[in-house]
Amino acid sequence: MAKFSSVIKIFLFTFFLIFFYTVSQGQVNWTMEGSVDGSNHGNNHPRITMDAAGNPVLIWFNAGSVRFSRWHNGEFESSKILNPSITAAGASWMGPDIAAHGDTIYVVFKEVPEDVGHIWCLHSFDAGETFSDPVRVDFTADSLSRFPTVTTDASGHPVIAFMKFDQGFSNARWVVTRSNDFGNSFLPDVLASGWSSPTSHVCDCCPGAISSFGNNVVVLYRDNNNNIRDTWAALSTDGGMSFAEGINIDLKNWEIHACPSSGPDGVIIGDTLYSTFMNGASGTSRVYTNQTSLSDFKSLPGTLVTGSLPGSSQQNFPRISSSDNTVAVVWKQYLNDNDQCLLSFTSDITSGILPVFDTVATSGVFNSDIAIHNGNIIVVWEDYNSGTVEFRWGTYEVTTGTEEVRNESLHVFPNPSPDAWTLNGHDIIQGSKIEVCDISGQIVYRKVLQDNFNVSLFEIDNTGWSSGIYFLKITHGNTINGLKLVKF
Repeated sequence: MAKFSSVIKIFLFTFFLIFFYTVSQGQVNWTMEGSVDGSNHGNNHPRITMDAAGNPVLIWFNAGSVRFSRWHNGEFESSKILNPSITAAGASWMGPDIAAHGDTIYVVFKEVPEDVGHIWCLHSFDAGETFSDPVRVDFTADSLSRFPTVTTDASGHPVIAFMKFDQGFSNARWVVTRSNDFGNSFLPDVLASGWSSPTSHVCDCCPGAISSFGNNVVVLYRDNNNNIRDTWAALSTDGGMSFAEGINIDLKNWEIHACPSSGPDGVIIGDTLYSTFMNGASGTSRVYTNQTSLSDFKSLPGTLVTGSLPGSSQQNFPRISSSDNTVAVVWKQYLNDNDQCLLSFTSDITSGILPVFDTVATSGVFNSDIAIHNGNIIVVWEDYNSGTVEFRWGTYEVTTGTEEVRNESLHVFPNPSPDAWTLNGHDIIQGSKIEVCDISGQIVYRKVLQDNFNVSLFEIDNTGWSSGIYFLKITHGNTINGLKLVKF
C-alpha cells in the first residue's frame, strides 16, 4: 500500500508540473529568420528593443562605430552610424546599449581611449528616424568611466548606470545619473555599488544592467569582494536619485582571481525583480535565473535555467526581456561542440520558468539579445561564422487548455514570504477549493471556502513549513488558477 501511495504521489506531482507547464510556459511559434545587415558592417554585441508599435530597433558595434537599424515595411533597414565623429568602445562581450519608451529611443556608448574618453547619449523622438547629437553624460573630470547601460523612468527620461574609477583604473564602482529633460542634460552621478563590504570593489571587466519600474530602479552588477564575484543588485526607490541598499542575488560564493567579463541582466515586473546571470562556482559556467522581492528586498539562490542538460559544457551572456507577465531568457551555450543560442520562455512569470528551452540558433553564436512586445518575440545574435547580425522572429500566445485559466486575476503577497501568503482575486469566493502542494507533490494545505465566505482576501499561514517552493491551485467550477509560492 505504501508503494502504491508513493506511485500515486509521483503521478500527481508529474501531473501538477505538466499543469503548471501548460499554464505558464506557453509556446513560441518561430517564423522568420535572416541577417540584419551585410558582413562588411560587422556584428559585435547586438542590443535590441521595440518601439511603441512593436517594431524592433537595434544597435551593434563595429570598428569604433555604433550602428543602428530599425524594422520598417517588413524588413530591417540598412544600418546607419550614430557616432560619426566620436570613436566608440566595444567588443563581442561589451558595447553600446539601447532603451525605448514609446517612440523615444536612447543610445549610450563609451568613447575611446578609455582613460580620456567620455560616455555619450543620443536620443530620438521619432522611433529612430532621426537622432540628436551626442550629449555628454559623465561629467567626472577626476575619474574614468566605462560600460554605460540605460533604462527609462515612467515619464520617458533616461536613467544611465556606468562604471567609474579613480585615476589608474582603481576603486571600481557603479554609479547612476539621470536626466529630467529627456536626455538634453544629466545630473551628477550617485554611488550604487559597495554593499558586500566596506573594502569591496566591482568586477572591473564585467558589464552591468539597469532596470526601472515606477520609482524603483535596480542596478545589476558583478561584485568583487576579495575575489568572491557573485552578482549583486542595488535598489533605488526614488527614481535613481539615491541608492539605499544592495543584495547578493547570486549566493554562489564564486571565488575567481580573474575577471570573467560577463554581466547580468534583469527586468522589474510590479514589485519583483527577475534577473539572470552566469556563475562558474560549480566548475562550469552556467546560467541562472532569480527573483527578488523589492518590497522587503529578499532573494533566494539562483535556479539553473536548463537544469541538468546532457552535452552541455559552458553557458554565458544571458539576457532577459518581458512584456506584461511574459518573460523570456536567451543565452549562448556550448552544446554538442557548437556555440548555440537557447531560449526559455514563460507566458506567466509568476509561475516560474521551467527548465524547458528552444534552440534559436545552432552554431556560430557569441552574444545574443531579445525583445518581447504584445505577442511578438525577436532574438538577435552575432554570428562569427558569417560576420553578420542574425535575427529570428516568433509569436506567442498563452496556452489555456480546455479549462479557463485567469492567472491575471490572482494575486499573492508577499511572495516570497516567511510566515503567511495573502490571496486576492476574482476566484477567492465561496465554493472555491484552495490547495497547496510541496515540491514532492504532497498536498500540505486544503481549504474549501464555505457559503458564508464574503471577503476578497484570504490568508494561508505557512508558519512552521519548511523553506522552499510550493504550488498553489485554486479551483472554482471550470476555472483553475495556479501560482508558484516561495517560503523563506
